[in-house]
Amino acid sequence: MAAPTTFAAGNASFSGRALTAATTESRIVRWFLIAIVLLFLALFLFLPLAVVFFSALEKGVVAYLESFRQPEALAAIRLTLLAAGIAVPLNLMFGVAAAWAIGKFDFLGKSLLIALIDLPFSVSPVISGLIYVLLFGLQGYLGPWLARHDVQIIFAAPGIVLATIFVTFPYVARELIPVFEAQGHDEEEAALTLGASGWQLFFRVTLPNVKWGLLYGVILCNARAMGEFGAVSVVSGHIRGLTNTMPLHIEILYNEYQFVAAFAVASLLTLLALVTLVAKSFLEARSRESFEESLLERAEENTA
Repeated sequence: MAAPTTFAAGNASFSGRALTAATTESRIVRWFLIAIVLLFLALFLFLPLAVVFFSALEKGVVAYLESFRQPEALAAIRLTLLAAGIAVPLNLMFGVAAAWAIGKFDFLGKSLLIALIDLPFSVSPVISGLIYVLLFGLQGYLGPWLARHDVQIIFAAPGIVLATIFVTFPYVARELIPVFEAQGHDEEEAALTLGASGWQLFFRVTLPNVKWGLLYGVILCNARAMGEFGAVSVVSGHIRGLTNTMPLHIEILYNEYQFVAAFAVASLLTLLALVTLVAKSFLEARSRESFEESLLERAEENTA
């Protein structure tokens, strides 16, 4: 009677070895794949980063710092910070409201709202900038009315802010929607049972549970706002010292063969990208740990 058991165990052992052999590559293949990945990163990530900082410091630190003392550079930095400073908080409020509605409730038009949130991902930024020109430009639908009331949107700061808001508004919502969906309703229902009001429920239960996803979305939104080129280029008019953001200023300097100044300003955006990458990795790790702790707590509650 032991023979069938031994035969089954042998089959299981053979199947395990076959599965391992079929799903595990040899050491040579693994090292070859790793070398390809490292070569790709060196050519398309590390080398461009090194070129940016090397070109920015090519004529010394004094020339590098002097690039930021130019009035046009300071104006571009201020306008970039202004656009991001307005777009990010507005998109934060929209993202939280949209994600809460989508993640917590079922309603008519939910799929349409999700599709509209994803719209900037599928529409070219240049097209979105052109839409604002057709709406608010001098020859646009609202242009004559705006001109009569001395309101300028296109080729001015308001147009740049609008374009920045459009291309960045999905980021916070898209990060929070799956977090709200995974959160469930148990804690909110318990808080309501204990007499919590709507705002207490939101600030003391809902937001603390999604804080890492919220910060992650804000960081991505801010990075995209400060680095946006296409939509802003269409609505800015490229007026030096007035409507040029940092990416547009870099383009003008480079076209005028002012390479040190162009790469000096570009190094600021590069540093922003590196800081964003580090913060992104940290928040992903914290979010994963928080999610695992939440699952463990729920499992312990169900066991008890």
